Amino acid sequence: MTTRLLLNLRDVPDDEIADVEALLDANGWPWYRTEPGRWGISAAAIWLRQADDFPAARAALDAYQAERGERARADWARLQQEGRAPNLWSQLRAEPLATLAAWLAILLLLGMLALVPMTLLRDAG
Repeated sequence: MTTRLLLNLRDVPDDEIADVEALLDANGWPWYRTEPGRWGISAAAIWLRQADDFPAARAALDAYQAERGERARADWARLQQEGRAPNLWSQLRAEPLATLAAWLAILLLLGMLALVPMTLLRDAG
């Protein structure tokens, strides 16, 4: 009996993890979950206890993720149609200091990148 990695949980939202665990339980596939390492070297994951279950579990997971993606795209389209989709201005209204600080940092970095060649050219001449 060998185990097989089904899903790396890095950057996977909690609701999706719960859905995947429920999917595995509903189909009777034995599985276990590992937690991330202390220093972020190893990621959390969902493993199948029996590698023979992998093709069917992978197919079910792919179908679930395709359906979840369609739902997310439909929700995004609905939010855009209603004019409630997040954008730069809504971000600025929600977190003005953080947004302005990020933009200032970007402009500062771009300015520094522009000054380096000018300084090198001036010193070379």
